[in-house]
Amino acid sequence: MSTTGGLDFPNCYVCGSDNPQGLHVAFRADGPDACRAEYTARPEHCGWPGMIHGGLLFTLMDEAVAWALLYASLHGVTARGQFRFAAPARVGEPLVVTARVASRRGKVVQAHAEIRNAESSDLVAELSASMYLTA
Repeated sequence: MSTTGGLDFPNCYVCGSDNPQGLHVAFRADGPDACRAEYTARPEHCGWPGMIHGGLLFTLMDEAVAWALLYASLHGVTARGQFRFAAPARVGEPLVVTARVASRRGKVVQAHAEIRNAESSDLVAELSASMYLTA
């Protein structure tokens, strides 16, 4: 059974339920054009000792903006992203990943994602993305 509102991409590295090397992050709707997920990194997701690899943080937010589009009944891919680290995230630290559609102009959608510490709500990283609609 899908934990992503009936949408399922079983082999996806981030959300896929059947990918043995995947992160198994379940995104759910958080309004009509937004999503939310929880994630806690495992030791194999380190960059520097004890810290989550920055590329993995980007990957989580890239996935989140795609899910925000899906929950807005849109389908698209990331065309451009501006990423900012605000604070380090540590392995074992619960995180909240959110994203929302900000605006649409023709085939391009602007979306925004954030990762926050689940306990303190401190910002860890954020992504402003331009998404190109494919359908």
